[in-house]
Amino acid sequence: MNIIVNSSSMVPIYEQIVEAVQKAIVSGEVVADEALPSVRSLAATLKISALTVKKAYDQLEADGLVTTIHGKGTYVLGMNPGMLREEQLREIEQDMNRAVEKARGYGISKEELQEIFEMVTEVIV
Repeated sequence: MNIIVNSSSMVPIYEQIVEAVQKAIVSGEVVADEALPSVRSLAATLKISALTVKKAYDQLEADGLVTTIHGKGTYVLGMNPGMLREEQLREIEQDMNRAVEKARGYGISKEELQEIFEMVTEVIV
């Protein structure tokens, strides 16, 4: 698993790590019972604080994606990729709802918002 972080991104580094591990699980790059890199080794590789990696691993554990066994490491749990995908879609829906509410507050019409969406998705796809 190759994790790349962007220190100039507006997304906190720990969230970038969480997203990278989630993507690796959904894609099947990492599987149940596979060990993640140790906190210290990942921190050294990424040249970031071990506390940042620990925060990411703690979030992954709270999300039910990994388990940490003291003295042994952090392991991927058996996860239904469909359930993770549903969670990701729910988060995107919440983000889009916030964007729509903001657009309404600015007086942006549905058509203008659709034009913006089309423009943004052309860049992504």
